[in-house]
Amino acid sequence: MTYFVEKKSVVREIWGKGDTVLFIFAGASAEFALNKAVDWLYYTGKLPADPLKRLFSTITYARQIVFSEKKEALRAIDKITAIHSAVETSRGATIPDWAYRDVLFMLIYYSITSFELMERKLTLQEKEDVYNVFYRLGNRMGLKEL
Repeated sequence: MTYFVEKKSVVREIWGKGDTVLFIFAGASAEFALNKAVDWLYYTGKLPADPLKRLFSTITYARQIVFSEKKEALRAIDKITAIHSAVETSRGATIPDWAYRDVLFMLIYYSITSFELMERKLTLQEKEDVYNVFYRLGNRMGLKEL
């Protein structure tokens, strides 16, 4: 069996701890709210209507990507991409590439920082592993200039 995130990857350790995951989302959500392009997230009304449901939906996708076999993880990434495309089509405007990159970089940063605050310092190799997993995720989503 092949996985999108290898079984021995520190990313599985990071995203396998509930406290760390909540810390990641707390930091990324706070920073994300300052992003100039977040209007697209509010376009559907799902976030303001039920922020906890939106949080757990996002965590579900993250867990599918991190812990599933590669084919299932790629399907989850493709579904995320399709959801974003549908929002872009519906609102008649694209989400800027820099906004996607900002979110990707937030997830990298807060994955590392949250784990280091809650658990232990990561080695350079482990930090590179985190980066590489999110790079592959962004690449699969078709993000430019990674």
